[in-house]
Amino acid sequence: MKAMKFKYILPAAAVMLAAGLTSCVGDLDVTPIDPATTMTVDEPALYTKCYANMALAGNTGADGDCDIDRLDGGTTGFVRQMWNANELPTDEAICCWGDPGIPQFNFNTWDASHPMLEGFYNRLFTGIAYCNHYLDVCDGIDATRTAEVRFLRALYYYHLMDCYGNVPFTTVLSTTSPEQIQRADLFKWIESELKDCMGNMLEPAVRTSASTGYGRADQDAANLLLARMYLNAEVYTGEARWADAKAYAEKVINGPHKLWEGGTNGWSSYQMLFMGDNGESGASVEAILPLLQDGVTTTSWGTSLFLMASTWKSDMDTNNDYGTSENWAGNRARSNLIRRFFPNTPLTDLVYTINDMAAVANDDRALFYSIDREPVVTNPSEFTSGFSVGKFRNTYSTGATPHSTKFCDTDYFLMRSGEAYLIAAEADARMNGGQISNDAVQYINALRKRAHASQVTAEQCTLDYILDERSRELYFEGFRRTDLVRYGYFGGEHSADFTWEWKGGVQGGQGFEAYRNVYAIPAEDKNANPNIQQNAGY
Repeated sequence: MKAMKFKYILPAAAVMLAAGLTSCVGDLDVTPIDPATTMTVDEPALYTKCYANMALAGNTGADGDCDIDRLDGGTTGFVRQMWNANELPTDEAICCWGDPGIPQFNFNTWDASHPMLEGFYNRLFTGIAYCNHYLDVCDGIDATRTAEVRFLRALYYYHLMDCYGNVPFTTVLSTTSPEQIQRADLFKWIESELKDCMGNMLEPAVRTSASTGYGRADQDAANLLLARMYLNAEVYTGEARWADAKAYAEKVINGPHKLWEGGTNGWSSYQMLFMGDNGESGASVEAILPLLQDGVTTTSWGTSLFLMASTWKSDMDTNNDYGTSENWAGNRARSNLIRRFFPNTPLTDLVYTINDMAAVANDDRALFYSIDREPVVTNPSEFTSGFSVGKFRNTYSTGATPHSTKFCDTDYFLMRSGEAYLIAAEADARMNGGQISNDAVQYINALRKRAHASQVTAEQCTLDYILDERSRELYFEGFRRTDLVRYGYFGGEHSADFTWEWKGGVQGGQGFEAYRNVYAIPAEDKNANPNIQQNAGY
């Protein structure tokens, strides 16, 4: 059975009363009504809260109060809105729901009033406020925990830098409106912060849910975040850092966080990364930063359950039971994603269950369901077209019963070592004029071997091939917008040369302006903070 350790359970005294807006961090200032009252800091609970911000809506479960003012926990879940922001506007995913903000994601027409982008922005700044508060009142108590909180704050700022560009910046709690930092300067700060705190973080090690420290960021989390940043450095700063990207990715590859290759009981090793017992089955050898989930002790609508329930539909084959009663049937694959696995097969010929689909593709990662589905999304507002995605499930590889029939036990591997292999391969190719070296092709082939896919040669591994391989390995994990921006395929000059159905709001796809490569600063925060200038174009 799944262990229930380090599951973000917080005492009421640790609750932080933070508004999401960066201009309102004064709400964190709490003074006892009785001057004789002694306020003591619950350091472990406050430390845990810095992590829990990514996995839970608030302190009281899925249906309780949300930490983000005026919004429900499902809407503001960190994983849910990171996923929406980085998958729905791309060639991988589309959603049939009519919730405010979803059509704008589907059609690349968001503006500064987009509610989900505001929710993600506020969630990130709330996490920064928790981290700043911890570092203010708990500095010096535990050097390792202090280093981890500094890492988490840098991670929150990374997502802000990536999605929103020039953002407000502060490392302290204050009633003063924070100044805006330029994207390139924020990159330098994150880089410096990660290198400075890394030495005090936990040594890299393979952990399971039964291990002390499972769910905590170790030094390889900092190495992988640096590698990810360096891969995108030209976008963020104007200066390419390919050699650094490869070097830091190889620190991860050569460390203890290896690819999981131990499929069992008919489940492939790739499937086991996204299953209910992924913290116990051995798959966590690949987990560098898992966000912990448990169907009883840590319930959330916006983390792993969102990725399952929003992609599974009730009419799917019962043999593909996925371990929860929730099936919302909203998100499905755009045809471009399917074609990466079936480049030479008419998509209308693909009428298969999930396991059969993977077998036909000769690739364990092709976890799609297509019976009674049209492959191309002809009407974004219904779910009768577009293949279903069965990547995430609450099923146990051992056949054991999940803790709940609704909420899931599946930990979300926010950072996993498979990404490092792809970073090293792409960085190598970019250092060599767009063609991967004979040595570095091993990184692509390691992933393909794990998926039981055919091996490829260095000559086949062009930059575009590597981009496709990133999609085959990382689809629906929240990377695609960043990848397309880096390749110049999202918005801008070459936007019309790389299209997908409904890109730009038309079924055949069309390009859109380069300013959409970053999101707008939410209007409410801009109006509240006189130091903020809106990103160009909005």
